[in-house]
Amino acid sequence: MHAICLDATGIHYREDQPQPQLAEGEVLIDVIQAGICETDLQLAQGYMNFRGILGHEFIGIARSGSFEGQRVVGEINCNCRHCLRCQTGLGNHCANRTVVGILGHHGAFAEQVAIPQTNLHKVPDDITNDQAVLIEPLAAALEITTQVDLAHVQSVAILGDGRLAFLCALVLGRKIDRTVVIGKHPQKLERFQKLGLETQQLGELKREKSFELVVDCTGSVTGLPLALELVQPRGTVVMKTTVAEEHNLSLASIVIDEVSLLGSRCGPFDLAIEMLSAGCFDIEGLITHRFPLKKVEEAFCAAKDTSAFKVVFDLSLAATE
Repeated sequence: MHAICLDATGIHYREDQPQPQLAEGEVLIDVIQAGICETDLQLAQGYMNFRGILGHEFIGIARSGSFEGQRVVGEINCNCRHCLRCQTGLGNHCANRTVVGILGHHGAFAEQVAIPQTNLHKVPDDITNDQAVLIEPLAAALEITTQVDLAHVQSVAILGDGRLAFLCALVLGRKIDRTVVIGKHPQKLERFQKLGLETQQLGELKREKSFELVVDCTGSVTGLPLALELVQPRGTVVMKTTVAEEHNLSLASIVIDEVSLLGSRCGPFDLAIEMLSAGCFDIEGLITHRFPLKKVEEAFCAAKDTSAFKVVFDLSLAATE
């Protein structure tokens, strides 16, 4: 089958990749669309030392199982369901897990991908393919609402103006009166302004400890130091960023200001699907570029370009397009 693989020499398009071999409980999925996210860009730079087929944001058609013939999306953590963590509701942190397209499990930048049946969610008819391919990152944004009590939070700064920052802004802007997005790119910040959100250019930012909550979506090691400059004493910093590069900063301000530093990763698919179906979020029009698998170099270049927003591999496109 056709697929995009990462090895020690870089990212490559392959036409002879073997079809996925199904483990017990897995279902074969025919991929419709798969999105490039910041994690994929970091994996290409050496994050997690992953080797294999990339891609974890996808929509496809189940070939078997309880959703046979239907559109599905899939959670990315493939857990054992038997260890103590799994038995106590921490399956996303299973010590034996693999992670689709990230850790020990081939991903969805391919014609087909193998996903555990227990990870699959049916996509309702009122959700388009373009919306569905964003369910995984939308769920990641919603995870913040399960980790932080937002009832009394009146101000949040979202660092970054990219894809995940936009979804976090959609989620948090519904709940927090003052939601400020801080970014580098005027063209991208316009998307946030259309939501009625306050935006600030990074170069013009007044660096004061004025936010109760700061969310780092920068995809850069510069995000956490900036977050610590902006968060109030006894405030909370949520880290959504994972990078290949190592952080090198003083942690003294975390102690001095008694800051809560919270890692935030995958989130609730059920809630993301429910809220999309209810029309809570407008995420149509976020896809700016579509490529066939064969055009992997162009696709990854586009994903890094400041003029792009969401880049997807569309399996319906001919390789010549």
